[in-house]
Amino acid sequence: MEYKEFTYPEPAGLQEERIGEKMIVNVGPSHPATHGVLRLKLELDGDLIVRADPIVGQLHRGQEKIAENMTYNQFIPFTDRLDYLAPLCNNIAFAQCVEKLANIEITERCKTIRIICCELSRIASHLVGLAAYAMDAGSWTGFMYCFTQREKILTLFEELTGARMTSSYARIGGLARDIPEGWLGRVNSFANQFLPKLDEIDNLITRNRIFVDRAVGIGVVSKEMAMQWGLTGANLRASGVASDIRKDVPYLGYEDYDFDVVIGVNGDSYDRWMVRIEEMRQSIRIVRQAIEKMPEGAVSVANPKITLPQKDGVQRNMEDLINNFLVITQGPDIPEGEAYFEADNPKGALGFYIMSKGGGVPYRVKIRAPSFVSLSAMQEILPGHHFSDIAVILGSFDFVLGECDR
Repeated sequence: MEYKEFTYPEPAGLQEERIGEKMIVNVGPSHPATHGVLRLKLELDGDLIVRADPIVGQLHRGQEKIAENMTYNQFIPFTDRLDYLAPLCNNIAFAQCVEKLANIEITERCKTIRIICCELSRIASHLVGLAAYAMDAGSWTGFMYCFTQREKILTLFEELTGARMTSSYARIGGLARDIPEGWLGRVNSFANQFLPKLDEIDNLITRNRIFVDRAVGIGVVSKEMAMQWGLTGANLRASGVASDIRKDVPYLGYEDYDFDVVIGVNGDSYDRWMVRIEEMRQSIRIVRQAIEKMPEGAVSVANPKITLPQKDGVQRNMEDLINNFLVITQGPDIPEGEAYFEADNPKGALGFYIMSKGGGVPYRVKIRAPSFVSLSAMQEILPGHHFSDIAVILGSFDFVLGECDR
């Protein structure tokens, strides 16, 4: 029997393809620096990145098609799973789009509560992003500081919505319920203790020599490149573009609040860190103003074709029982038409396009995910950097694969 030399197959995910002196390497989809199930196909010359191809889709769930096969309120829990680090922002943005389509004017109390929820979500999301960014750069202590503060926000959310993350709190025309007694006081207490802690995080990492060396001048995105790729939110503002939907196209009454649009100078990974640090301070300013001006009244519109009646009325009144049954089984009565709404979420501009042919189920839903745009730009940003810079650059853009893949 003739002996043949046995060759071991190359392990999946670690394949190396030689192209002259260059090498193709896969990073991910299971890698801590990719912040989710992201696969990067890199062409390397030594440790220098020559080409980068982000490959997405491994978390694809078909959310847009799912939305077209259920009522508007039934889809709200699915929006929690887009940017799952700021689910309340997703809930509210989707509800705002439907309300724009149906020309529904929500109550002032509802607007104010939504603003508090959005800004607390922005802080919680930024804390996770900065914690992961700091850990990728080598600071485990900064990670623990950030997550300690985030836990306090999640406790407030749990008290308000019944869930720490998958909140499903917004409803078409209002909210699931009013705020519990004493909740605003606890939010104010959090705000008072948070700013000194944020200063500690800032002092711990921002001026750290190792962090500065790893972040300054790395992953530079010019104004022109940022606008060409369609970057939004903190990633766009870090490049020096003073663009904030809350200021440019105000919604929920943001025009009545005093806060600053934070912009960077160099558009590098360091500026993206600094912008998010300062944005959290601005969010605290907004939350404090919202607490002071919190109006009285209902949190949902009094329209039986849009919102559910009070439960005690359902048990006592036949008309309320019928309206309750129709809204739950058939959905809110939305007129024919189409609408597009964008909200300034922690990851950038989250947009919903909805087309309705009347009734309680949308005909078409399109989701504009800011993380997908940020990730797409990596093919131009990563080349020219060293392999060790990948973790810092990806961390500075703070994307989440839940909304990227949808």
